[in-house]
Amino acid sequence: MGRSVDVDNLVSASEIAEMLGLSHHNSVTTYYRRYPDFPDPVVDKSNGRIRLWDKRDIQSWQRRRG
Repeated sequence: MGRSVDVDNLVSASEIAEMLGLSHHNSVTTYYRRYPDFPDPVVDKSNGRIRLWDKRDIQSWQRRRG
């Protein structure tokens, strides 16, 4: 069975871009590929066209990166 996640904590690439101060949501995919410690999405459907992350994972990653 997969990880249990509160749906209220799910965020899209657009929301992550805003959280991280990135200019475009496509930059999140770049981060995902570039940084091996970037969190994996908790939802990954349609060959990566639909990805959602747990906001807490992103916030934790952001704190670790400074």
